Amino acid sequence: MDVMLMLCDHAVVADGKLYINGGGWDQLPANGPPTALALLVHVPWDEMNTTRSLVLQLVDEDGGAVVQPGTDTPILLRADLEVGRPAGIVPGYTVSIPLAFNFSPLRLSPGSGYEWRAECDGEPVGSVRFRTTPE
Repeated sequence: MDVMLMLCDHAVVADGKLYINGGGWDQLPANGPPTALALLVHVPWDEMNTTRSLVLQLVDEDGGAVVQPGTDTPILLRADLEVGRPAGIVPGYTVSIPLAFNFSPLRLSPGSGYEWRAECDGEPVGSVRFRTTPE
């Protein structure tokens, strides 16, 4: 399994499609607007019909967990995924599953680097980096 991640202003999944607004940015104000994370999870034929654990975590440029002020809870999303094998699918085929996560404004340090990391069953499967603008 691998995961393609994209930063955007807003994302939604409808009718099996990923709809993205304001996608592809890599900079935002430290106390900026709401943001979203759009994903395409690519599941190979031989990994279908198996439950997999997907974890998305926001880390700083040193690889440390990002927490919001006043908390000690990391910004972390967990999901168990199981993609069924569609009828008639041939060995070697890959299915793409769209996912969208929207966030209220995150309070981040100005002039700093961040990365959303995706792991599946503890193994890295994708990431996307961005920076906050200086104040």
